[in-house]
Amino acid sequence: MTEPDFRHFNALLNQRKAGHTLPQALYTDAPSFTFDQRAIFGRSWLMAGMECELPKAGSYMSMMVGEWPVLITRDQTGTIRAFHNSCRHRGSIICQPGHGTAPKLVCPYHRWTYDLDGSLFAASRMPADFDKASHGLKPISLRTVAGAIFICLANEPPPFDDFGTRFADYAGPLGFSNMKLAATDLMIEQANWKLVMENARECYHCATGHPELARTFPVGFAGHFDFGSENRAKAFIDRMESMGLPYQAAEGEWWQIARFGLNEGAQSISMNGDHLVKKLLVDSYGGDIGSLRWAIDPHLFAHATADHVFVFSCMPVSATETHVLSKWFVHKDAVEGVDYDVPTMKELWLKTNQQDRELAENNQRGINSPGYTPGPYSKEAEVLAQRFTDWYCAQAKAYVAAHV
Repeated sequence: MTEPDFRHFNALLNQRKAGHTLPQALYTDAPSFTFDQRAIFGRSWLMAGMECELPKAGSYMSMMVGEWPVLITRDQTGTIRAFHNSCRHRGSIICQPGHGTAPKLVCPYHRWTYDLDGSLFAASRMPADFDKASHGLKPISLRTVAGAIFICLANEPPPFDDFGTRFADYAGPLGFSNMKLAATDLMIEQANWKLVMENARECYHCATGHPELARTFPVGFAGHFDFGSENRAKAFIDRMESMGLPYQAAEGEWWQIARFGLNEGAQSISMNGDHLVKKLLVDSYGGDIGSLRWAIDPHLFAHATADHVFVFSCMPVSATETHVLSKWFVHKDAVEGVDYDVPTMKELWLKTNQQDRELAENNQRGINSPGYTPGPYSKEAEVLAQRFTDWYCAQAKAYVAAHV
C-alpha cells in the first residue's frame, strides 16, 4: 500500500463546503481507498461482532478490514483476543474469513503453529537459536462490552470508555451474552463506502425507498428518532422508565445510541410488526420495548428489539466497491424451525439492503459524472448523514495534519 499524497488530500478536504457532500475524488478515485484505509479504518474503533460468535475455548472468527486480515480468538482461559491474521514466518493468512474452532492455529503454508493466545507453539526446521517468544502473532487492541467485541488497529486507539460505559448501560439489560448467531448475509455494492454509510445514516429516502420498512420503522424521524405523537412518546418513556431501560439519545465523537418507539402496533422491526422470534431476549411488557439503535463511525449501525438483534457493517474493498455484512442474532435457546424461521427473519432487512444497494450504486454512477457538484444536506432530514461526513472530514484532516 503506497503512501498517500497528503497535499492532494489536504486540498480535497479543504474544498468541502460546510453542510455539503464531499468532492468527487473522495468518492471515485483509487487513491482515496488507500487514504481511507489508513486515515479512517486504521485509526477507528470497529465493532467486530458479538462474544456469542466465539461460544467456547478454541473458537475463532476471521474478518477483513478492507485489505487487512484480522483474527479474533477465545483462548483456553476464555479470554477473547485479536491479532493481525498474518503468519510471522512469511506473512500468509492463517485462518480464512469466517468462523471456526481449533485447538491450535496452523498456518496452511509451512505449518507454523500458534496457541490461541497468539504465542508461537511450533516452527519446524528453524535453527537451534530461533526465539519462538519473539515470533507470536501481533496483537490488536480489543475491548468487550455487554457481549459485543470492538477492535482498533491503531497503535494508540481513540478514547473508548465514554462509549463503553454508555453502551453497557443501554445494551446490558438485553443480555447479548445469551444470544447466538442465527444468520448472515454478504452483499456486494458497487459504490464507495462513504455513500453506503451516508445512505445508512438518513431516512430522507425511506418513505418512498423502503415501503416495507416504513410499516414498522419511524421513517419520518428528524435527528435522533422521534417517538411520534406526544401521547405515544409519554407512554413509551413511562414504559422504559418502569423497566429501568435508558432511552435518551446520546452521542460521542464517533458513536450514537438511543432507544426509540416503533410505529403504532409494532413490536419488532419486521414485515408486519410482529416478533420474529418466539423466545424473547426481553419479555417484559410482552416484548414491547421499541428498538435500541447504536451506530459507530465509520462502518456500522445495529438495532436490538426484544426478539432479535440486527447488525449492519460495511467495509470498503476498493474506491467504488463495498461489502455489506449483515448478521441476525437470537436468544441462544431459540430453536430454528420452532421459534424462528431464517428466511422470514431475514426478509425485511434483505429487501431494505437490496433497495439501498440500488440507491447507493445509482448515487455512485451519478457522482462519476463530470457534472457532479457537491450538494447540501437537508438540515431537517439528513442531520445524521451530515454528522457522518463532518466526522469523516475531521478524522481525515487530523491524519493529514499529522503527516505533513
